[in-house]
Amino acid sequence: MKLLLKSNLISLLAITILISCDELSKNAEGRLNEIINNKTEQLDSMVNSEINKVFEIDSARNLKDKTIKKLDSLVNDASSKFDSVAKKNIESFKNIENQ
Repeated sequence: MKLLLKSNLISLLAITILISCDELSKNAEGRLNEIINNKTEQLDSMVNSEINKVFEIDSARNLKDKTIKKLDSLVNDASSKFDSVAKKNIESFKNIENQ
């Protein structure tokens, strides 16, 4: 009888320990999932922030490219006009020399 009582008590104790371990495991898993989700959200936010910075830099670079193209066009127009005026003056000097 004592042996049966001891084995039942040991079985009951083992079951209680296993149930406690299972609950502890579930709690730990839930907490780990919360931490992982939190860190994932933080990482996602940081990545999105850096991507937005890249887009801003790209936009600024595109704006600078447009400005450079406009300035290049102005320089080309000015040099064309300068060349035209220079050619007219050279032709005028040649005409004066030939006379």
